[in-house]
Amino acid sequence: MTRETGNTRPAYSPEAPEPSDPAPPAVPALYPCTIGHVRLSPRRYSFRAHTYLWLIDPDQPPVLPRWMRSLARFEGRDHFGGNRPTIRAGLDAFLSSHGIDLAGGRVVMLAHARVLGHVFNPLTLYWCHRPDGSTACVVAEVHNTYGERHCYLLRTDDHGRATVDKDFYVSPFFPVDGGYTMLLPEPGDRLSLTVHLDRQAGRAFTATVRGTRRPATRRELLRVVARRPWSTAAVSVGIRLHGVALRVLRGLPVQPRPHHPHQEGLE
Repeated sequence: MTRETGNTRPAYSPEAPEPSDPAPPAVPALYPCTIGHVRLSPRRYSFRAHTYLWLIDPDQPPVLPRWMRSLARFEGRDHFGGNRPTIRAGLDAFLSSHGIDLAGGRVVMLAHARVLGHVFNPLTLYWCHRPDGSTACVVAEVHNTYGERHCYLLRTDDHGRATVDKDFYVSPFFPVDGGYTMLLPEPGDRLSLTVHLDRQAGRAFTATVRGTRRPATRRELLRVVARRPWSTAAVSVGIRLHGVALRVLRGLPVQPRPHHPHQEGLE
């Protein structure tokens, strides 16, 4: 049964100490991080970008004072089908379409927040737990720069590793073929994520995210915002600029973008 409302845990205040939850990791938290992209074919090209990500419980997103709310908002319209009242409701609907019921188990979400009215999340991750705390699955929600969304349901091993066929057009320089190997250990003091794209000719692309946990206090949020203002817009613009560089300077051919079919659970 799809849950339309969150749980009844007390709201979090950013100035209060993190709750003593026996199931790590404690949330919310901030991760100033470096994102690396290495393209191995048809021509080698790499770049790095600096940003910050939030780790939250989507049932209880951070409660900021009114004057700070434009710096971090988490809204149901920005994830899954975009028409559920909460992010958790959208996640539960997607999982239900795959026959999965977490029975109220805890979810931990890694994403950009909506900042100054703008949000762009190339990759949002949800670590989904059963009531006993064990991992049921990981959901990787991917957004491309064409306004499309796709979710991968992953069954990770004890090291956070999973493989899945590529089903979604992301880069205009790669067709929709091959498969991903994802290394997605749940964040703790360190954030360390790796995504490889392998095609028939071999490894074509690797993306990494590396960061260090910071407390989600008002002071720390203001610090990371001062260093990376309007971070989600910067990510979106950076991706487009690198695409222009690959097309104009490196001469990479653009692959046709196929129609993305409706994905069950993303209504």
